[in-house]
Amino acid sequence: MRSISKLAAFLSFVILFSSSAFAATVTGTVKGPDAAPYEGAFVQAINSKTKISVSVLSDKQGRYRVENLPAGDYQVRVRAVGFTTDPHSAVSLTADQNISFEFALKQGTVRWSDLNLYQGKQLMPDGKGKEVLSTNCFICHGFQTRMAAVRRDEDGWRDRVNYMREAMAFQLSERFNDEKANQVISYLNSVFGTDSTVPRSPAELPAYKDTVRPFADDAMNIVYVEYDVSGSKGLPWSAAPDKDGNLWIPFYGRGNEVARLNPKTAEVTRFPLPFDETAGVHSAVPAPDGMVYFTEFALDKLAKLDPGTGKITEFPDSVVVPGERADKHTVRVDAKGNLWSSGSPVSKFDQETGKYTHFMEAPSSYGITFDKDGNVWFCVLQKDGKIGRIDAKTEKVTQWSPPTQGTPQRLALDSDGIVWFGERTGNKIGRFDPKTEKFKEYPLPGPAATPYALIVGKDNGIWYASTDQDLIGRLDPNTGKVIEYPFPHSEAMMREFFLDAQGRIWFATPTNNRVGYFYLTGANERASK
Repeated sequence: MRSISKLAAFLSFVILFSSSAFAATVTGTVKGPDAAPYEGAFVQAINSKTKISVSVLSDKQGRYRVENLPAGDYQVRVRAVGFTTDPHSAVSLTADQNISFEFALKQGTVRWSDLNLYQGKQLMPDGKGKEVLSTNCFICHGFQTRMAAVRRDEDGWRDRVNYMREAMAFQLSERFNDEKANQVISYLNSVFGTDSTVPRSPAELPAYKDTVRPFADDAMNIVYVEYDVSGSKGLPWSAAPDKDGNLWIPFYGRGNEVARLNPKTAEVTRFPLPFDETAGVHSAVPAPDGMVYFTEFALDKLAKLDPGTGKITEFPDSVVVPGERADKHTVRVDAKGNLWSSGSPVSKFDQETGKYTHFMEAPSSYGITFDKDGNVWFCVLQKDGKIGRIDAKTEKVTQWSPPTQGTPQRLALDSDGIVWFGERTGNKIGRFDPKTEKFKEYPLPGPAATPYALIVGKDNGIWYASTDQDLIGRLDPNTGKVIEYPFPHSEAMMREFFLDAQGRIWFATPTNNRVGYFYLTGANERASK
């Protein structure tokens, strides 16, 4: 037995060594306009063929290091808000090459599209239509890529608003009438129209500096690896790994498709639905039986994809929820092959009988997962929402109210069975012990922490994504310390995290049309274990 263990350890070492020994490394420094070392600039190496990008941050000394780059042609560039520098293009790297580039930043322009959602809400001028825009449109996307990145006249904005009203009619038809649409069109034209008098750079506004938050030195050791999955009418909502290491991606809105990403080749294989009506594919997960299950949020259906044949089978529901629209949100598959979905209400679909069971005590539910005993845990996404459990044997529903009315959204369980959840409007991470039935809450930094995607990492840290701040945070459950990590794009909008077999955390950034994973290096990685 010991010899087998030694052999396995040796093989693991060989594989690990081989994967890094035959990969290129790019190093160097980033300096500011004053020639001093610049901390916090993203240095990005983008493969010209696969479009895979690796992003790292410059440290306190301005140093950066991009490792494990396969041989190929790259562009190496820097992103630092308010600064510019010339990229290095057509950089040809061999398998074991080490190369260095020095970057000197020049003063540039802060663009509205560079801001995070919190900054935009603070700096965009008050006016009729701003609140309607925020409470309706900023649910699925922000203002950066769809609004601030382009100038349109009033007819242009009317065209875009009408398109969204049609595409998202299942959500907007009742609450977004002609009057509200006209308010939003007028507001967008006043802020991002061709004749807008709003400063082209938000940095010209006196309040801009007060919205800029610095990151700590120990937040510079994060690496992002991203894949370009553009090409759909919809938005990539998440990325769930299967047993073979492929990632399954639901495309929300008018995407009407599920896609498979091969992370080794960056090849995307698309499986479209056979109709044009907006399905709102919100969640997709691969299952042990080889099938991929997904939700059609707009149509109140669950569905199954056979990757081998491309066949899609839908499981429509007919539940009626008084005062609410019935829908299917996040799907999970239990050990018996039953499909559980959050939404209005929580439901279970038995594939053998073809019947749904509805849990009417759990309307407006969002996050959903299982514990080691097969019990179902869920969040109710309301201001006074609760944490709930459905007993695996009796199907009895029990719910508990967190101390803060903070709109619980996503949840995850650690190895001890402790339930961790994000409080979206409460700006906290909650902890619930099912044995003692006691809560503990951890306030998060910043004026609008807005935790959305949430997961317990391999390091036992509680990782979350902030919607309004465009950052990723890690809560140390032992000390309560939170480290906030910058993200290489604005409008991150991450909905859900998934762990792969290597312990990497996968995400999707929908409006940037990318999926990817992140990990820590160096001192931060050791400290988090």
